[in-house]
Amino acid sequence: MKLSTALSALALSVMLVACSDDEPKEKHNDFGLADSYSVSRMQALQLYTTATGTSYTWHVKGPEGAVFRAKGDASLFNFVAITEGHYEACLTIDGDIDEVHNFTIDVTHEKDEYSPNIAQVHEYCPAPGQFVNTMPEYEEGDTHLDMCAKCLDCICGTNDEPITLGGFGGYVTFSFDHSVVNVSGEKDIRLWGNTFWDGSGAGVGGGSSEPGIVMVSIDANLNGIPDDPWYELAGSEYHSTGTVHNYEITYFVPDPNREIVTDTKASITDRNYILWMDNKGETGYVSKNMYHSQDYYPAWVAEQSISFAGTRLAPNAEDVNGDGDGSLYVLHNYEWGYADNYPNTDAEHNSFDISWAVDENGKPVDLPYIDFVRVYTGINQYCGWIGETSTEISRAADLHLAQ
Repeated sequence: MKLSTALSALALSVMLVACSDDEPKEKHNDFGLADSYSVSRMQALQLYTTATGTSYTWHVKGPEGAVFRAKGDASLFNFVAITEGHYEACLTIDGDIDEVHNFTIDVTHEKDEYSPNIAQVHEYCPAPGQFVNTMPEYEEGDTHLDMCAKCLDCICGTNDEPITLGGFGGYVTFSFDHSVVNVSGEKDIRLWGNTFWDGSGAGVGGGSSEPGIVMVSIDANLNGIPDDPWYELAGSEYHSTGTVHNYEITYFVPDPNREIVTDTKASITDRNYILWMDNKGETGYVSKNMYHSQDYYPAWVAEQSISFAGTRLAPNAEDVNGDGDGSLYVLHNYEWGYADNYPNTDAEHNSFDISWAVDENGKPVDLPYIDFVRVYTGINQYCGWIGETSTEISRAADLHLAQ
């Protein structure tokens, strides 16, 4: 997830910060910009100037008097607004002679009403797990695109049918039919999973929490593909001592010559099923259990190994039975900021603020809007008969449109 110099400049160009209402210094027509633009709300308008200078200031005044500015060394500016109306804008280029171009932007209502729910699944890349190839179901000959389409059938609109992300790192990437605007002081998106509370936790919050880390991205190059920089929404555990950043793991296709080891007490039929190795020098297995006999390695993946990278959260499982036999696990929730971490009835803890975004170095990033969301399993742990910890996602919504 490294940022190139060009993308860094582009990310800077879309950061809007309140400022004073500056007076333009002079009109210059050789900017490669029109005098007026029209764009639907929550859709990006890409503005590019052919004029050169040492720095650029894009200044926009909204219909309700709000003033926004993007300043930096980027000649490219992506404008997105949630409020309809007439916007007065200008570009100031600092150089040997300061130059200014004034123009207007009319933000209109969309022709076809936006949906608050998921519109497209771009990537479905689960890590091995006991529900892989069944949630959604793999059929002989299915490709990655086929599996993405099946995921969309499960989680688009209000369908609310969970898909599994498998073990640590497995992910899904999706988008809405519009850009989700980062509204100051408000949560912006909500995610649904399949967490439930278990009363056996001796009063401690938890049960089946399988926290997933949420990433967001802007379609900065407007190509409709999630190939721009990604930013983590830093939850409550981001700075915790048990959290491992820059974690990498590789899973391998099952070795046909492996020794088959069973454990009846733990309901395990193949303990050494899928080998994994990480960048911390640790190894382990995704074991196969008696409840799920299908292949756990994604059947549409031809490669002999698959790798994932990201932030690994500390294990959250506790064997509460007291004798250490692994017969009763409780998976405790984290405080906030993770998918599939609280039951779906808890709207507040399943909602996320784009303002939590940080870059690869943990530095806060001011994103005015986002176009893509990625969720991946954030824990690497195996819990006896209940198997690996795997985040599940069942739907999502833009809270600024949701009814």
